[in-house]
Parts: sequence; structure tokens; C-alpha cells
Amino acid sequence: MHSRSSSRSAKVIDKLDFDNNRQPPSTTDGSDAGGLLRDDESLLSNVVEGVIERDRRKMRRQVTKYSRLHYTQVQVNAVSTAAELAMYLPVPIFGYLCDRFSPRPLSLFAGILFGLGYLLAALTFHHGSSKSGGFSPAVMVVSFVGVGMGTSCMYLSAVTTCAKNFGRGKHKGLALAVPIAAFGLSGMWQSQIGSRLLYERAGERKGEVDVYRYFIFLAALLVVVGIVGAFALNVVDEEELIDEAVSELERSGLLEDNPFFQRSVLHDNSNGYGTIDSSDTLSNSAEDDGHDGESDLQKIRHSSGDARRKAWVLNNETRIFLFDHTMWFLAAGFFAVTGPGEAYINNLGTIINTLYPPTSAGPPSSNSPATHVSIVALTSTLARLLTGTLTDLLAPTSSAPLVAEQPGKRFTCSRLVFLLASTVLFSVGQLLLASGLVQTQPSTFPLVSALVGLGYGAVFSLTPIIVSVVWGVQNFGTNWGIVAVVPAAGAAMWGVIYAAVYDGAANDGEEIGGERLCYGAGCYAPTFWAMVAFSWAAIALWVVAWRGWRRRGIPV
Repeated sequence: MHSRSSSRSAKVIDKLDFDNNRQPPSTTDGSDAGGLLRDDESLLSNVVEGVIERDRRKMRRQVTKYSRLHYTQVQVNAVSTAAELAMYLPVPIFGYLCDRFSPRPLSLFAGILFGLGYLLAALTFHHGSSKSGGFSPAVMVVSFVGVGMGTSCMYLSAVTTCAKNFGRGKHKGLALAVPIAAFGLSGMWQSQIGSRLLYERAGERKGEVDVYRYFIFLAALLVVVGIVGAFALNVVDEEELIDEAVSELERSGLLEDNPFFQRSVLHDNSNGYGTIDSSDTLSNSAEDDGHDGESDLQKIRHSSGDARRKAWVLNNETRIFLFDHTMWFLAAGFFAVTGPGEAYINNLGTIINTLYPPTSAGPPSSNSPATHVSIVALTSTLARLLTGTLTDLLAPTSSAPLVAEQPGKRFTCSRLVFLLASTVLFSVGQLLLASGLVQTQPSTFPLVSALVGLGYGAVFSLTPIIVSVVWGVQNFGTNWGIVAVVPAAGAAMWGVIYAAVYDGAANDGEEIGGERLCYGAGCYAPTFWAMVAFSWAAIALWVVAWRGWRRRGIPV
């Protein structure tokens, strides 16, 4: 299937490509136009031939790059979808393992997954298409499942380590923002290494990225990083975190108020640690054990099994999290924002193409997909670092108004203000697309990418910070893993919606080179109007959650 750009290039070359034996055009008025053409023919021919040869070389490189494996668009989408699902769906499981054991084995497992995944992808690419005796596209899908899972493991091991070591200090926002920002920046510097060092030779000129060598480089690099993390990542004084969680549970009165905590005392191994016995209440347990009202938490505190005590506390922390209605409001808002953000990033190329007529020369370099990916990455990283730093400086440390300045005290501003403001910026970027303004003025499209990047990055930074503030850091890996799984569902849903709207509009468009190319605001505007509505729904959900936290006196 020819790409849009290749169709355009072929059309231009066809118009310019003439042979030297063609007779100059005759004129009907007897003027000497043909003579003028013959006088300048040598210079004009040289210029035209140079343009033709340059375009042909460019076309050959693009065709070689995208057709070497001869994958259909469905197969390409299968690979990218597999990687995305593998990156998001196992997050709760990896977070659970990270909390129960430690980040170290997860980092080592990430290195193994990365090494095997990228090595298999390199071999698949090196052997070429299955039609020419190479590997099946299913092998590439499997390889990127490993890459996606490795990404999830390494991300969680780093973020959880920072949350547990620094989450109780004054700079918890920055401590979480830095690894999250690094996660977003990694692709930028790695792609620069690929394009500047690991490229194919095309005579004296640089060719495209050598994909085989680039995958080998990533496999080796990430195996080393995983091994380093297996030795370096460590949660300091984790027992103190567990003791604090025990004290907090005891003070909260959840043992008396919540049926999930009215459980029998675990006085022997045969009872099965971490299970709930509905036939025993706290009072019955106290009488049976003869401890005269001694609470479950006191008995757990006196337990000799540290691993059992840790598991008991973390299991109950998970129950608190899952049965807290404000968590579901937070997660629903996160779903409503991150889904459209993922869909925007994934479909940047097709959105840009709809801004220019199919017969035009295409977007300028200042409006290319690569440029917009860089804009989103940079603004997203900037937003993550800024929100992490500013919330450390301005967020309240005790229950306080949304924004307050008290005499003799520092100015405070709730993290929810930053979260809601960033979502407003995010929706404004979508609104510019939905309104059709960008269609009439394509030069404003970088502003859309900047607004989307700022909002998307801030939401991805502030949400885990809020999770650590409201529900603590003892069970952070599990808690954040549960919330972080929703972008996968959001991206899948909005990807389908965008594709349906785009294809519906393309069916009414003109056919060029056997393809129906979509042009105009109708290709995307309905999707982005719906995204604007979802962004404002997220704001409403977060306001409801914030009111619940304020009633509890939680300084968010």
C-alpha cells in the first residue's frame, strides 16, 4: 500500500520527468518561446534532473524502510497495540509484586524482558518478510509484548522506589516527577543516538536508521540498566512504613467501622494469613485468645513474622483503596483525560495530513509528525517537572482552603488546582482542533500539541502524587498500578472512535492512487468535540473526589 507522501512524490516526479529527445512545444502565435526554452535547456535540465534524482533516492529509502517486512497496516497496528496493552495491562500485577517483594527483582525482570524482546525484534527485522523466508509477523508481536512488559516493570520499579523513599518528605512531588519525566524523555535521546550514530550508509550520505543495529543497542543497554537496578534500587527503612501504616489503621478506627477489618486474629499458621473469617469479630477474637480486648493491630505488631505482618497490612491497604469511592472518581477522571491524550499522540500523522489537500506538497517540516512528537514530549516533560516542584512548594501540609494565604503563614495552593488547570489547558488544545481553527490556519497546530503536551504531562505527574498523598506510600505500587491501567482502555476506545470518524469522512473523499484520503475538519472534529466533553467530565469527577478528601481532612 502506497503511503500518502509517496503518492505525492510520484505525482510530482511524473510531471517533471521529461526526456531530452522531446521536441519543444510549438506556439500558435509564431513567437520564439521555443527558442527561449532551448537557450536555457542545459541549465533547466540539470536542475530538474537533480530534483528528480534527489526525490527518487528519498522515495527508495522510504520504501525500503517501510516495506522491508511487507507488513500490512493491520499487522503494523497489531504490533503497536500489543506493545501498548502489554505496557499497561500488567501494571497492577507488577505493582503488587513490587510492594510485596521489592523493586529489585522487578528491575532484573525488566532487563530480561527488554533483552529478549528487542533481540527477537532485531532478528525478525534482519531476516526480512515471511514471504521471503523470514519470521512471521506474530513473532514481532510477541517481541513487542516483551518490550511493553519490560517498560512497565522498569517504570514501576523506579517510581515505587522514589515514592517509598521520598514520599514522606517535603519534595515528594519532585521525587515522583523526575522518574516519570525521564520515562517520557527516554525515547528522545535514544532516537537521536539511532539517527546520528546507528544509521545505514548510502554512499557518502547518511541513510535511514539501521533498525537491526538499533534494536541490538536497545537490548544491550536495557539489560545493563535492569541489572544495575537489581542491585541499586532499595527501599530504605521499609519497616517504618509498615509501622506507620499499622498506627494509621489503628487511629482511623477502620477495624471497628469496616467489615473487611473485622477479622479473626491470626494466631497460627493453619488459619491462612490474610484471609477473612466472617464468623469471628474482634470481640470474639479477644475473648477466645484471652487478651482482654487487645486489638488485632496490637497482636499483629507483636507478631514475630515480619513478612506476615507486611502482607496483612498491604492487603488491608489494598482493600481500603479499592473500596474508597473517591479512588474511582480519580481513576475515572484519569481515564477521561489520558485516553484522548494517547489517541492524539498515536494519530498525529493522520491528523496533520488532513490539514493539507491531497494534491498539495504536504506539510512543511515545521508541521511534520516528528516535530509535533518532539513538542508533545518536551512540553509534557516540562509540565511534569514544574507541577512536581510547584506542588512541593505550594501544596498544603494540613487541611486548608483550596487556595489560601493566612497571616504569618505561607501561601498554599491545592494540588487539585494544578490538576484542574492542566485539564483546562488540555481541553483548550482539543477545542482548537474541534472548532476547525487549525484547518484554516495549519500554522497554529504546534500550539495544539503544546497545550495537549502540557495538560497530558501534568495529569500524568499529579495523579500518582495525589495517590501517594491520599492513600500513603506503603502500598503505592499496587495502588498506582490499579489507576495506571486505565490509559490502555482509554487509548483503545478513542483509537476506535477516531478511526471510525476518519474512515467515515474518507469514504466521502476523493480517491488518489487507489486510496481514499481524508481532508478537512470532518475527519477529526467530531472526535475532538467528544474529547472536550470528556475532559470537562474529568474536571467534574475530580471536584467530587476533592470534596470527599476535604471532608476527611486530607491535605491534598
